[in-house]
Amino acid sequence: MPAPSSAIPSALAQLAHHAPLGDAEAGHLLDYLATIPDPRAASGQRHPLVAILALAAASVLTGARSLAAIAEWAADAPQAVRAALGARRGTPESWAVPSEATIRRTLARLDAEVLAGVLGAWLADRDRPDQPDRRRRAVAVDGKTLRGAKRDGRQVHLLAVMEHATRRVLAQREVDGAGGEVPGLKPLLEPVDLAGSVVTCDALQTHAEAAMFLVNVKQADYLFVVKANQPTLLERCARLAWHNVPELDRIRDRATAAWRSAP
Repeated sequence: MPAPSSAIPSALAQLAHHAPLGDAEAGHLLDYLATIPDPRAASGQRHPLVAILALAAASVLTGARSLAAIAEWAADAPQAVRAALGARRGTPESWAVPSEATIRRTLARLDAEVLAGVLGAWLADRDRPDQPDRRRRAVAVDGKTLRGAKRDGRQVHLLAVMEHATRRVLAQREVDGAGGEVPGLKPLLEPVDLAGSVVTCDALQTHAEAAMFLVNVKQADYLFVVKANQPTLLERCARLAWHNVPELDRIRDRATAAWRSAP
């Protein structure tokens, strides 16, 4: 007997009493959702995180109140709606949507506070008709080993910077494996205009030199991941007075706050 579908997470529940998503709002929502770090392993991903979240948000805005209802809404969504919400192309003429199980697993792995903050910020901007375009450009820096590609007997490892919303690659360079990603960050980003953008990186780039480069040289903000392998920084972040931060500002990078609060 299949397990009953779970209710929607509280982070999505805040959308329950708002108007359905308008045709012109999909891109705006995607820009916000694209700032959320993907907790999944790179291998085995079939659906972009931003698409799973956008489909879930859009369905809740139209009345979905369970994970089963979200999956049913996504399955019934017209192809044009699926495409607008970032779904992956299944065939040349169709866009695939995730199953209920995929939606459930993905939502369960997300940081609920981050998701709530991002959706809250989007709702706040949505409710400001006098400021119709408050979107901020978000770009991601990530490294990948190219499967099957070798140079001088070594696998080719590329470090790239890509726009979250459009998936457009702005620059890429070959580096010496994962260990080459840290020294490769500055050469990669130096020719790219990042003024006013938010740059997201994985925990490998979480250190002061990268932060100072992005803020002082590139005039950008950043979202870094802090893990237990940096216990001092992690403890400093945990000690910050997050309860005093306004709700709509909680998506600000905790690592940024930690570095800037340091004596």
